[in-house]
Amino acid sequence: MTLKIHSVIETGIDADSLDAAEDFYGRILGLPVIQKDPDHHLFLQVGDSDVLLVFLPDASRKGDSLPAHGATGPGHFALGIPRQDLDRWRQHLTSHGIPIEQKVDWPRGGKSLYFRDPAGNLVELVTPGIWGLPSGW
Repeated sequence: MTLKIHSVIETGIDADSLDAAEDFYGRILGLPVIQKDPDHHLFLQVGDSDVLLVFLPDASRKGDSLPAHGATGPGHFALGIPRQDLDRWRQHLTSHGIPIEQKVDWPRGGKSLYFRDPAGNLVELVTPGIWGLPSGW
């Protein structure tokens, strides 16, 4: 029997301010908060099965309750959106003063919008067709 990984369940990033992250990801992107520890982390629900973990860098590197972890510098991740919502998302972001760094039309038909969160992480909104996967992505 071959072992198979099914999906990425959690994506972790660092942020200097959990309040700024909560405002950005909650109010602007509409992700519900699952859990918040103001001295350590913010966990947000993405879709029906994924979680975005936002850590205060110093707290996650201590490794007091979990193995020490974290990254140095800004991270990158992509959030999937329906193709028909791409222009509405672009308008929504710019109406909140969030500059779009780049828009890409990919060879397989997917499209991406790139922008930064308050901590400098590069966030990408992608439509189906970017990777040609069986799931549509």
